Amino acid sequence: MKKIPIIAVVGPTASGKTGLGIQIAKRFDGEVVSADSMQIYCGMDIATAKPNVLEQDGVIHHMIDFLDPSDSFSVADYTLLAHQAIADIHARGKLPVLVGGTGLYVDSVLNDIVFTEIKTDPQLRESLYQFGKKQGNGALLERLRRVDPESAARLHENNAGRIVRAIEVYELTGITMTEQQKKSREKPSRYRALKFGLNYRDRSVLYDRIDRRVDLMMEQGLLEEAKNVLVSPMKTAVQAIGYKELQPYLEGKTSLSVCVEQLKQSTRRYAKRQLTWFLRDPQITWLYPDEEEMPDLIKKVFVSVEMFLKV
Repeated sequence: MKKIPIIAVVGPTASGKTGLGIQIAKRFDGEVVSADSMQIYCGMDIATAKPNVLEQDGVIHHMIDFLDPSDSFSVADYTLLAHQAIADIHARGKLPVLVGGTGLYVDSVLNDIVFTEIKTDPQLRESLYQFGKKQGNGALLERLRRVDPESAARLHENNAGRIVRAIEVYELTGITMTEQQKKSREKPSRYRALKFGLNYRDRSVLYDRIDRRVDLMMEQGLLEEAKNVLVSPMKTAVQAIGYKELQPYLEGKTSLSVCVEQLKQSTRRYAKRQLTWFLRDPQITWLYPDEEEMPDLIKKVFVSVEMFLKV
């Protein structure tokens, strides 16, 4: 079966992925498929830097703003819907452009990961969460490391949800998440992908962009959005960077300036984790806007895409 050509634009937050993805889609009659684990939720617009209608510039976007934050949603759910969106875009003779910073989503789609259905055990899951609360996430991660060191090495201790899931999978099946993932990659992908990554040689330039974005978010009404999100029973929403950092101010415990600075630090740390994930992929062509003017980079990208589509 002939593989579906797809362009991917990845990188850390505030690197310029959204803009580049839209430029590619406009030039090559494409549509964007978002690969962002938080932009899928309705009502979480500012904190997730969800592109508004003006920013989308007439380009159709898929996989954003369609799910209630109270609904559960897994990477398996995401890949199923993303595959459907990409197939529809391709069937209409248009170019799918995958854009986002959630590395697990990007890799799961492009590598065509097959997710075997493993049921959950609510009691086991709750006991693991309680263990994490009492002993700390570090102890929870150590518990995973004893049975699945490879999964533990990939996860940050703050990511309690995925740590719990990895332990749960092992407890329920006797097979580690690492082994499950190896089995899921056995069949070849349906896609032929060209991947671009945005990064900055001078890390301080990226961090300055992040700081400016946070300031702009505050001007756009992030505080009010956080207030609305935090009063609702939405476990997933609270995980998004931009809400929990402002909670101490909303509770009258800390000054706003301290919370905003904490938000900037959290976002910079997240960007570093994103880069760590994507830099492991040798197939990504990296672009550095702090070394070359963006119009020149875009021209190079266009030439690469044109050559890729001729194959």
